[in-house]
Amino acid sequence: MNYKSPSIVIAEDEALTLKMLTYRLQKEGFEVRSASDGKQALALLSESTPDLVLTDLLMPHHTGIEVLTYVKEQLGNDIPVIILSGLGQEASVAEAMRLGAAGYLEKPVNPNDLIRTIRKIVQEVLS
Repeated sequence: MNYKSPSIVIAEDEALTLKMLTYRLQKEGFEVRSASDGKQALALLSESTPDLVLTDLLMPHHTGIEVLTYVKEQLGNDIPVIILSGLGQEASVAEAMRLGAAGYLEKPVNPNDLIRTIRKIVQEVLS
């Protein structure tokens, strides 16, 4: 059987967080493409469709809500989007969930929680 690693696009404007998330997900066997702002994220998403999107809420050029909306309207509802949020962003998280986000994680992100959440969502989508 030919197994393809799930592909993930990460959009995160904090360089250290982006590097840590990318490294950890690659180490877990995911194919990762990363963007340091919303504009780069939309460019990556227009090039090819990932299995999952992980996006920060507050980024330059386009917010996580705009990335989520693009995914749902242009790529389809079957692509899960996980939102990363900092403290004080409860209203934006609620909006993201209303728009179809598959889940959210609070920053700073616990890498083990992230892997567990992604594996659970990917398993649900693939089954």
